[in-house]
Amino acid sequence: MQTNLGLNKLEISGFVIERTSKRMKQRFQELLKSKEVGVTVDQWIVLQVLSQFNGLSQFEIGQKIYKDAPTLTRILDLLDKKGMIERNPNSDDRRRLIISLTPFGKQKVKEIIPLTKLFRKTAWQGLSDEEISKMESVLNKVFSNIQNSII
Repeated sequence: MQTNLGLNKLEISGFVIERTSKRMKQRFQELLKSKEVGVTVDQWIVLQVLSQFNGLSQFEIGQKIYKDAPTLTRILDLLDKKGMIERNPNSDDRRRLIISLTPFGKQKVKEIIPLTKLFRKTAWQGLSDEEISKMESVLNKVFSNIQNSII
């Protein structure tokens, strides 16, 4: 199906997803900065994962947040310097470290969760529960299509 701009719906929908994702990240970063929580969005994602699955290897964290090893290493180094995570030897594999939240990291998570809820409430304003569920379902389907395809 073509639009009056000569673009088809698939091209526009991909743009809308990308644009929305970028704007959400920008705005959430602005909120974190304005509240002076001392972390970036990418750092928050790592803290959030560790709050749910504390004691993961760097590889496991990377798989959960879809970050490559060099990028994740930089994020972890910064969180370590800020005293929010600790790296401990893995008793099963000495080549890997187990990454855990420190008490300060846990405190930071508790501080940021209400901001995350506020941000999402604002982002989803005017959407019904049914629309939110449908959006989640559609985006999960798109993700699955991409995840499992060989292009």
